[in-house]
Amino acid sequence: MHVVVGVSGGIAAYKACSLVRRFTEGGHDVTVVPTAAALRFVGAPTWAALSGKPVSTEVWTDVHEVPHVRIGQSADLVVVAPATADIMAKAAAGIADDLLTNTLLTARCPVVFAPAMHTEMWEHPATQGNVETLRRRGAHVIEPAEGRLTGADSGKGRFPEPEDVYAAALAAVDTRGAAGAGSPDPARAEGDREAGSAAYGPMGLRGRTVVVSAGGTREPLDPIRFLGNRSSGKQGLAIAHAAARRGARVVLVAANVDLPTPPGVTVVPVETTLELKDAVETAAREADAVIMAAAPADFRPASVSASKIKKGTGPEAGLRLELVENPDIVKGLVASRDGSRRPVIVSFAAETGDASGSVMDHARAKFAKKGSDLQVVNEVGRDLAFGRDDNTVHLLRRDVPEVVTVGPAGKDVIAGAVLDVVEDLLG
Repeated sequence: MHVVVGVSGGIAAYKACSLVRRFTEGGHDVTVVPTAAALRFVGAPTWAALSGKPVSTEVWTDVHEVPHVRIGQSADLVVVAPATADIMAKAAAGIADDLLTNTLLTARCPVVFAPAMHTEMWEHPATQGNVETLRRRGAHVIEPAEGRLTGADSGKGRFPEPEDVYAAALAAVDTRGAAGAGSPDPARAEGDREAGSAAYGPMGLRGRTVVVSAGGTREPLDPIRFLGNRSSGKQGLAIAHAAARRGARVVLVAANVDLPTPPGVTVVPVETTLELKDAVETAAREADAVIMAAAPADFRPASVSASKIKKGTGPEAGLRLELVENPDIVKGLVASRDGSRRPVIVSFAAETGDASGSVMDHARAKFAKKGSDLQVVNEVGRDLAFGRDDNTVHLLRRDVPEVVTVGPAGKDVIAGAVLDVVEDLLG
């Protein structure tokens, strides 16, 4: 596969070196097209050594070969990494003032942008408008990661990890079919599709909006204490990450999750069950699927002390709490569909067996009560499910009588199984 790696002028240009190496080690024919600004960060000899080809930024080099047209025409994939606000603005406006922007205008293959810039630049309405324009025209714009930026700044705008960009690029080719995109080697194209699917998943959710909740809510007792649970949020984050890799626009409503945000995911942080309810319901208005992997508290204190609750003394010492029931978020989402089948709703049932029934007995009763389309059931308790990297779940579908068991397996495998069902339900 002929891959063009465009490098624009950001400090993350050095990370593109790893990306180019991944493509070349994967057996792809790579042409690096840097901007003049990019060469101030990484020199032309480096790009030439990594790609095995001479490097130019100008349309005037080897004019007889018409490089400003031929490079884009012959490409099976174009990846711009890093993609600065400047290069995306030029691409959206159709400006062609150097070799890279000319290549972007002439390319008729999948084009992937991996943005990297400061948070303020990424969030600016001009940049967001350009991103929407590029996506509307069919380009793949990866959401930037969150983390340390240039200098002491942190926030959204960090260049995604090179392996994530590589996987996203292969997945972009997979949506078009690499063999049909000008690849001279059908066997290589098939290998590309397999690699993309293994690392980044099929793009069956492209164009869909998926809302995922994760973590455990906290219900405050006073300014210091709260009622909570053991949910780590790992499974919800794995689902959000997998959905983004399948091409979805993902909104992650995170309840007290202390884990890195997956690349390509928009995070809405919440603390309490009522905050979780409001955030999920707001996001669900535009969603194709809502996956409720969070563990919301069933009860909350009837009142919250404005100051720290002190220990008592004497024979009557102790603390008595009045609790009120929290709303059932899943039932509310189901009711709001008003007979429609959208969004697809996935509930989670973290259950323990007791004298009145087994884990599955309670899970089936909950499934019937909630009315969701898919319920993911797991047995919880100390050293079970919460906080672990592996798990066993049972999938109950409204439209299928059989129970599907997945695991013991990692969170990513379970995430894939859940999303396979979601894709099927979406049709």
